[in-house]
Amino acid sequence: MTSFVIIGHRATTSGTFSLNDMPGAAGRMDILCRCVNTTFFLSHDLRRDTVCYLILSGGPDPEKTVRFTGETVRYLNPDERSAGSLIKKALAHTCTDRFTESTRGVEVRWGGLARLLEDVPCAVLDEHGEDIRTAPALPSGFLLSDHQNFTDEELHLISSLPRYSVGPKCLHADHTITVVLNELDRREANQ
Repeated sequence: MTSFVIIGHRATTSGTFSLNDMPGAAGRMDILCRCVNTTFFLSHDLRRDTVCYLILSGGPDPEKTVRFTGETVRYLNPDERSAGSLIKKALAHTCTDRFTESTRGVEVRWGGLARLLEDVPCAVLDEHGEDIRTAPALPSGFLLSDHQNFTDEELHLISSLPRYSVGPKCLHADHTITVVLNELDRREANQ
């Protein structure tokens, strides 16, 4: 399984946001929706061997993590509103310290990056890391940020994690996921 963890620094933790204003009132939820879609969608199919974790840090509630699992996800269509609707349902669902399913293949729990790093081994995607095209092996989990840089606290939490790069330029989060998945597909095809 390949995992992607995306931190949404301004993404709301409340399920009351409007699907018509995901970039504004929902705290750039549109970026996270694009990351979900990029993680799973192929032409006429879904990647079943991927998991996408969204860390929502924008309040008003404490941090929450929403998990999409490719093997079991249902009702996900290749548009931002579809992913946004599933996130909204997850946030409206009763949240506990354990992942609980809100809709098929979508789960939510309390906690942010520190908690998730205890469960999901990750490498940081960073333009200054080791090039994924020349790295002898790649990890199964990748951590990236939304449109904002990692905070000082996050940098402290990830300071010892390996770092990989998809190239010398800073890309949008969803584009970075595409490049990583393409490299993993190429490696799998050459085995």
